[in-house]
Amino acid sequence: MASLLTDPLFEISGRGPPPNKNFYHFTVTKSGVIWRWWKISLRTVDRYSKPGELKESHQDFLDDTWLQSEVSMVFGRRILLYTKALCQGHYDYLEHLSDSLLLRIINYLELEDVGQLGRTSRRFRQLCGSEEFWEQAVRLSCNTVSAEVASLALEVGWRSIFFTSKLQLQKLISRRRLKTEEQQEGQVSDLDKKAEEFPDESSEANQMSSSEEEFHLGIFPDLSLGTGTDTGLDPSSCCDVDPDPNHEPETGSDSSESVSDQFLEDIKHCGVETLAQSSTLGNGRGDCSTEPKKTLS
Repeated sequence: MASLLTDPLFEISGRGPPPNKNFYHFTVTKSGVIWRWWKISLRTVDRYSKPGELKESHQDFLDDTWLQSEVSMVFGRRILLYTKALCQGHYDYLEHLSDSLLLRIINYLELEDVGQLGRTSRRFRQLCGSEEFWEQAVRLSCNTVSAEVASLALEVGWRSIFFTSKLQLQKLISRRRLKTEEQQEGQVSDLDKKAEEFPDESSEANQMSSSEEEFHLGIFPDLSLGTGTDTGLDPSSCCDVDPDPNHEPETGSDSSESVSDQFLEDIKHCGVETLAQSSTLGNGRGDCSTEPKKTLS
């Protein structure tokens, strides 16, 4: 147990009681005590005074009534009794244990004993009311702790989780889920409102994307027979092909072919002439002196 003790065993510093303004420092080590002081005064006599130091063994400190009175005057009688107990070999090992080790020890106590322990000192009050202690208490009392419970504990605290029933926990978790879903729906509705407020931008983007697709895919006017209404031209004026409706495919020919090779060549010829006429109409400029040509009936 002596290996748990650190050097110094105890250390404290502070200013003396009014009207004394001097500063004092008191240290208890494994071999003795150290008393230091700094004189603080506006008097000319004390302007060049140097700091003082006094070192004594444990036994000398127990016999020195003047130093004991100084310690009691500056730091109080409780500190004097504690330092005298250290010099007599009565060590407080709990004060030298780490917080993590003390928390593990406290978790083995009953809740009533934890409350009593928290009243013994400031350090134990902080440990007994810390989130680390109550988190360990929840994990020890429950077999498993879900991620939802852990996230809820970050909001309400582990102590509140420990004293809340399972039914109440389920209600809190369900309310938290609904709140999260409402927030997500609100974000989606905000995006929809923004899209409604700026419809022009979306339409322009759609037009640009469609024009790019047409450019890359190389879309041409419809060259199928009987559907050339977009160009304003009569398909019959550039194509005089009149396939025989009573024409029957020869025996031995492929049934999947709908037209003959000659008919396909005529369609291509008609498409080329249609493109040439549309380009001529698009590039030609109007002349007021000339009359438009009359179409033949």
